[in-house]
Amino acid sequence: MIKIGILGDIGSGKSFISKQFRFPVFNADQEVSKIYKNNKGCFSKLSKQLPKYLKSFPVKKEELAKAIVEDTKNLKKIVKVVHPIIRKKMNKFLKINRNKNAVVLDVPLLIENKLNDKKMILIFIDAKKSEINKKLKKRPNYNKKLISNFRNIQKPLGDKKKISNYTIKNNFKLSSVRKNVNYIRNKILNERNSS
Repeated sequence: MIKIGILGDIGSGKSFISKQFRFPVFNADQEVSKIYKNNKGCFSKLSKQLPKYLKSFPVKKEELAKAIVEDTKNLKKIVKVVHPIIRKKMNKFLKINRNKNAVVLDVPLLIENKLNDKKMILIFIDAKKSEINKKLKKRPNYNKKLISNFRNIQKPLGDKKKISNYTIKNNFKLSSVRKNVNYIRNKILNERNSS
């Protein structure tokens, strides 16, 4: 099984592009939402760390957002609690899909939390800053400070691009994105079959 890790800025279209590969996708953001909604153990750990902000189960994203905006250190506290649960879920996903040709890992802190391994194929999603900001501003829960705090705990984009095996330029046009994805998809599968 080939593991494909998707890297890029917040709002660069990682989740959208992940789906275009037509392989099983592990989407960490979706999993985090489920954890907040269903995992009481996670709530009790988070409320111990952030008693001032978390009022009741399930975890409300706006309460976490307030905690992060008021103090960047709170983001690290949240990551510390949530990350081990995500790692477990990701390992379960890999186990379930072990007989598939390939899987895609759409995990924002993939590199930072050392979830990648040497064999993983890394793909960097390159999008114009102006396009990204335009997209982010359209989000219903847009918060400039929150996004800036998230960016601050991530490795610089230049470093991520350097370590990636491939780069996909995302101009937010479906036809050219699909063309790029299909080219890389075929290349990855052909290289696996020839090795």
